[in-house]
Amino acid sequence: MMRPRRGTLAARDVTQAAPVSRPVLDLSGRPEATSTEGKNAHLSWAARSDVGSVREHNEDSYLVDPPLFAVCDGMGGHAAGEVASSIAIRTLAEEAPKEADAQALGEAVEAANAAVIAGPARGEGREGMGCTCTTCVISNDRMAVAHVGDSRLYLLHKGMLVRVTHDHSLVEELVDAGEITADEARTHPNRSWVTRALGSDPDMYADRFDVEVEAGERIILCSDGLSSMIEDAEIEDIAVSTASPSVCVDALVTAAIVAGGHDNVTCVVIDIVSDGVEEAAHSNAKRTALFLTLGGIILLAAVVITSVLLIGSFWYLSCSGGRVAVYQGIEGDLMGLPLSNLNYVSEIELDDLPEALQHQLVEGIPVSSQQDALSTLDSYRVQLAAEQAEADETASAVGDTPTTTPTGEPITTPDATTAAPVTTDEPAATSEPIAGPMAKGAPPQGSPVTSVPTGSSTSGSSNLNSGTPEDPSSSSDDLDAPDAPDPSSDAPAPTPATPTTDTFILPVPEPFALPEPSAGGE
Repeated sequence: MMRPRRGTLAARDVTQAAPVSRPVLDLSGRPEATSTEGKNAHLSWAARSDVGSVREHNEDSYLVDPPLFAVCDGMGGHAAGEVASSIAIRTLAEEAPKEADAQALGEAVEAANAAVIAGPARGEGREGMGCTCTTCVISNDRMAVAHVGDSRLYLLHKGMLVRVTHDHSLVEELVDAGEITADEARTHPNRSWVTRALGSDPDMYADRFDVEVEAGERIILCSDGLSSMIEDAEIEDIAVSTASPSVCVDALVTAAIVAGGHDNVTCVVIDIVSDGVEEAAHSNAKRTALFLTLGGIILLAAVVITSVLLIGSFWYLSCSGGRVAVYQGIEGDLMGLPLSNLNYVSEIELDDLPEALQHQLVEGIPVSSQQDALSTLDSYRVQLAAEQAEADETASAVGDTPTTTPTGEPITTPDATTAAPVTTDEPAATSEPIAGPMAKGAPPQGSPVTSVPTGSSTSGSSNLNSGTPEDPSSSSDDLDAPDAPDPSSDAPAPTPATPTTDTFILPVPEPFALPEPSAGGE
């Protein structure tokens, strides 16, 4: 079947229909007349059953239990046909599927057949009773159909009426064989003879099939009290020109009654408001968003778990604040989450290390464990200490090198705070410099004065008394002032002895010029 354009019944199809003046009947007050209507998110429906203008009682039954709908036309006369149709409706309500499943729906119709056959044995109805059955289950864009007898199901698609079911009747077989036309079948004297119905054959088989439907389409189920009274063209015209199922069903029943109403008239009209495609798309979008959210949560959890595992399994050396540091994890991040954390910052300055090693530390140096990292830091410390000791030794050697004169001779400068120890018999409190003539060959002025032990003299010196050795038995009190040196003697001037038992530090005198001894002496 060609697929129609999606949408509601086109306004064009309704407004362009030729206005038809139809009689209006008050159907609510008619005997044995029943009706119902309703709607939900997907469907809108209405149903009506009328006894007609000829029959005394109504043997038809209908079922409106969305998404299940059905029409049954009873046969067998009073207290038989209506019982058979009611048994069939009751069984369908119990056995029919809740979704569009043609196979299951056909089996439900066959179960209704068995129930009708078994009815008389249970005290329900009479032998020979039976009924037709046309039913459907609508789920979104699918419709399951099951059918037995000459009741019909029509589908109004884009303003065009299509008969979906095939009558199980004698006149239909004659039409199929080409012996009569469809219009002749409506008035044929044997038009009420059915070749298949519920209640006659335990092995009866129900036709079953699926049909695609969409929003905007209209479905009509009816007994032969409608289809045998008015032509399909009029049914189509009424279906197209009515806006709601309730208006449509009343117009169809009225038309059948006005046309003669020779049989009971039952009609169910269902409009497909939504075929579930939009809802399914919205639901899929929500489901996709949910899956993406859950997927994101799962991925984030996996990242966190992976990060924890990586942080706990790997170590590396890098830098932090210009110092060498130990990190646990791996260098870098994943989706903005760091894959490492700082474990320890050492005192080792990055600038103290070789430049090549600095670059390696900036990039990160992997190590096998925390202990390995600490051991590496210890090796850095040892190397830096060795380098520092070598630098200190080099600096000390440079500081001990003497300065030289322009001629290249080293110059030694006496320490101003160091004084030479000497011996003297003067009071220890004096610190005046010793003045007087110095013998030839005496140390240069400004040279350090060495201490002389008590009772001894420097090399080449003589006793202060006439140049003879000092008498050990003599006392220092017997010593007179020293004699003047003999000008005619070539011997060096004697160095006065300064016997004492104490030594002290004399300040080094400033350099001065000594007077030359006179020829005659004093």
